[in-house]
Order: sequence, then structure tokens, then C-alpha cells
Amino acid sequence: MVKHDVKDMRLAELGKQRIEWCENSMPVVKMIRARFAKEKPLKGLTIAACLHVTTETGALARTLQAGGANVALCASNPLSTQDDVAASLVKHDGLSVFAIKGENSQTYYKHIDACLDFHPAVTMDDGADLVNVLHGKRKAQIGEVLAGTEETTTGVIRLRAMAADGVLGFPVIAINDADTKHLFDNRYGTGQSTLDGIIRSTNRLIAGSNFVVAGYGWCGRGTAMRAHGMGANIIVAEIDPVKAIEAVMDGYRVMPMAAAAKIGDIFCTLTGDIKVITVKHFEAMKDGAIVCNSGHFNVELDLKGLASIAKSHREVRPFVEEFVLPSGKRIFVLAEGRLINLSAAEGHPSTVMDMSFANQALTVEYLYDKRPKLDKKVYVVPREIDQEIARLKLASLGVTIDKLTAEQRAYLNSYEMGT
Repeated sequence: MVKHDVKDMRLAELGKQRIEWCENSMPVVKMIRARFAKEKPLKGLTIAACLHVTTETGALARTLQAGGANVALCASNPLSTQDDVAASLVKHDGLSVFAIKGENSQTYYKHIDACLDFHPAVTMDDGADLVNVLHGKRKAQIGEVLAGTEETTTGVIRLRAMAADGVLGFPVIAINDADTKHLFDNRYGTGQSTLDGIIRSTNRLIAGSNFVVAGYGWCGRGTAMRAHGMGANIIVAEIDPVKAIEAVMDGYRVMPMAAAAKIGDIFCTLTGDIKVITVKHFEAMKDGAIVCNSGHFNVELDLKGLASIAKSHREVRPFVEEFVLPSGKRIFVLAEGRLINLSAAEGHPSTVMDMSFANQALTVEYLYDKRPKLDKKVYVVPREIDQEIARLKLASLGVTIDKLTAEQRAYLNSYEMGT
């Protein structure tokens, strides 16, 4: 059996069934896999992937493998792994997987190292932890890497900062910036799965609650939209005036977090930044306030600060921790402040991940097969890939659209015709 570190191989049959179910809603990825299996465009390529180990990621890994790639997979978050999926990919697909739900920080980074031991030519990241390890203690391997891809907003922010400082060692394509990724995955995927995680972990009624959304990017928009659809009163905390006015015109109240903390019932951070909710916010909250995060890292919540002021702390139900403050008020933190949609639920529905992971597969093919000469910076997904994925998704849904006539195309490309 291939090298691996998973929780329990006896879960493999369940994982196989769940991957099959998920792939029923991933027609684009399946179409790409069928072509990859015939053409083998990734033959000889070694990929180290640091992604959430879910059924959808399993579909992607199997597609890359069908294209001829050697794939090593580890988790991009200690609580997002689906252990049955990890076992299935090892047993049924012969993939090297290093991921266990609930792994501690030491094991998390040990698993990243295990993937890098395969000496990848392409990295595939969700949060840039794998790239950071490469640029830290494993710098000697940077020259072996052709390029990388990055799945999420937080990772793209980190990588652009590295590129700006001139320390990024190879080109990276920002999958997150593709229209067929962030307009759908971030908005509809995060929106639905975040509410799913909150409801599964708490069984609280959303209707009538004051639901505070920190950050009104695509993930925040989607979460606000879904919570509003379930009857919540939405409050948005933002630092960008353009996004703030957009939230106002979408019909939501906008205010600083210090003001929202006093009236919120449920809080969800989706910013990618640190200490969005701090001790002063926790102290201002109502008794019984529920706090969670759907940004990539748990640093959005000052959990160390909360623990330092709490007089007691206990788990009251799975993924729900109660912190009792000296005043007697209780603050409930979900999923240790980690991604609520992946920790307490199953992550994004496969229908939207179909497009996100189609971007991953076709971008890796572009990087390896076309071998473009790219500088050591962050690029967007080529427009033709974005358009092809949208075309394939529409075809899978049985939807047809109009095409420009020759006359219309000529008009759009001219300046002589006037109005």
C-alpha cells in the first residue's frame, strides 16, 4: 500500500460511496477526467496538494491521477478532513494521503512535510501553508517546483505579499480569482455551508436573530444572503467603504464591530485578517452569544484573549465550547474558531466545487502541458479556461445561450460606426 497516514482504513468503503455520491453533481470534473484518462496530459508530473480532504477534493485528486499525475495529499485545516474519504483514496485509488480530522499542529505540519517528501513539481494549496513551509525550512526544494496553484482568498493574499517582497520562489496561479470560482464557490458555497455548520452544531433558530457578518467580500455576501433568506436580521461590519455601501444598498445594517457586539446573537467572521473579534468585543456581547469563523484561519477570533478572561471553559456539545466570563455571561465558540462549514458540516456542495476544481485541473494542465514562461508572481487563471468551464457547466445543466453574430462582433470591435 502507498505511504499514508489516515485515521482508520476500515472507513474506506463508506468514503468510496460518499465520493461516488458527490461526483454525481460534478459533471464538469468528470468530463475533464474522461479526457485526461485518454490523453494523459499530466504524465510524469508529481503534485503536492494541501487541500481540505473532502469528497470533492477526492474527485479532483482522482481526476489529476487519471491524467497521469502522481498526487500526494494532505489537509489544509486540522478539522476539515473527512476520515472516510482519506481512507478511500488510499485503499481504492492508491493515493498517498496524510490527513486526520482533529490532528494537532505538530501532526498537521508533519503531514505537509510528508507531501513535500515526494519532491513535487507543482504545488496545490488552500491557504498557502504548503508554500510557506517550502519557503521556510525546505528552501532547497524551491528550484524543483515549476509552479503552484492557490485555492482561497487568504492564501492569495499571503502569496501576493510574498511576491511584493520579492521572496516568492515560483509562479502561482490564483484559482480563487477565476470568475467560475469566487462568484459561485465563495458566494453560494460558503453561504450555504456556513449556515449548515452553524445549524448542525447548535440547532438554533436563525429566523429572528441578529446575525453579524464580519467582512462583505464574496464569502460574506453569500453568508449574509443565506442567513437573511432564513429570516435573520443582518448586521455587517466592514472596513472597506465601497463594500459597506453595497451592504447598505443590499438592505442590511452596517456598523462597527464594537456596536454590533452589543446586539448580535450570532457572529461569523469572513475577512482573512486577525483579531476581527477581540476581548473588548467578547466582553460587550450578550449572554449566550454564538461566535464562529468561516474565514480560512481561526486567527480572526482572539481565542487566547477570550480564554484568558474566562473563569471557566467546557465543551457543551460537539463543536460548541462555552466560555463563562467573570460577569457570568456565556460566550459559545463553534469549532474552535476554525472553518465552521468544514469542521461542523461537509463544506461546499459539490455542485459549486465542480467549477472550482475544474479550474484546478485545467490550470495544472496549462502549467504542465503548455509550459508557459511565467515570472515569480501571482497570476489569474487564463480567461479561456474560465470561459471553457462556464461553457461546460452550462452544457451539463442543459442550458444554451446566444452567440454574437458577425455583424455584432464587428460593431463591438469598431469605433467608426458610432451610435
